[in-house]
Amino acid sequence: MYVIMVYDVNVKRVNKVLKISRKYLNWTIRSVLEGFLTKESYENLKKELLKVIDENEDSLYFYLIDTDRQPHKIVLGEVRTDFKFIV
Repeated sequence: MYVIMVYDVNVKRVNKVLKISRKYLNWTIRSVLEGFLTKESYENLKKELLKVIDENEDSLYFYLIDTDRQPHKIVLGEVRTDFKFIV
């Protein structure tokens, strides 16, 4: 399945969430990652992230698209590839 993940987490946890997420998905823009995952990988990603986030303060959104092909994506404006980490 194709997974799009969007996150909004406290600055103290941003780097940890991003590091875990990049093991499974491709970082596309700021707080958005996407890519193909098996159901098992998806469950593992969620388990790892739940150990890091504060469920009362942070938000993770997963959009699951049941397909074998990457969905058609249209980007308006600059395609971002140069991200600066918050340290």
